[in-house]
Amino acid sequence: MITIRTAKTEDLPILLNFEQLLIEAERPMDVTLKLEKISYYDIGAYITADHTQVVVAEIDGEIVGSGYGQIRDRKDFFKQKQLGYIGFMYVKEEHRGKGISQMVIQNLYEWFRSKNLEEVRLTVYEKNPRAIKAYEKTGFEKHLIEMRVNLKDQD
Repeated sequence: MITIRTAKTEDLPILLNFEQLLIEAERPMDVTLKLEKISYYDIGAYITADHTQVVVAEIDGEIVGSGYGQIRDRKDFFKQKQLGYIGFMYVKEEHRGKGISQMVIQNLYEWFRSKNLEEVRLTVYEKNPRAIKAYEKTGFEKHLIEMRVNLKDQD
C-alpha cells in the first residue's frame, strides 16, 4: 500500500539523496549544469516553511518518492496574485509506473486548494518525455516554451 504524508526533518537524509539522484538524471538534459556537486533546493528549509509543503510517498514504511508544492507570488499583471508550483518530483526507479507521482501531485493539489490557489505550474525538461507524460496524466498541459542559445556556439 502506498501512502503519501508530509515530510519530517528526520526524512532529510533520504530526501537529500533523492535530490542528488534527480540531478544525476537531469544532467544529460542540461549542459548548463555545473559538473561538481550541486543542489537545486533547500529541502530542510522547505520542510518547515509555511509556504511550502514537502511530501513523501511510502511503501511499507520505506520512502520511495517525493515532491513539493510551493506558493509563489506572481507579477502584478496576472489576474491571480499567487500560484502553486510543483517541484522535486522523484520516484525510486524500482517503483516507477505504480502511479506514485500522480498520488504525490494529487496530494499537493489538495494542499493548494486548501490555500485557495487556482493555478499550479511546474517546469520540466523537454528531453524528459516520461515526466511530461506523467504530468499530463494529472491535468498539466504545455503552456510556455523556454528557449536558449549558447553564444559561443554562434561564432
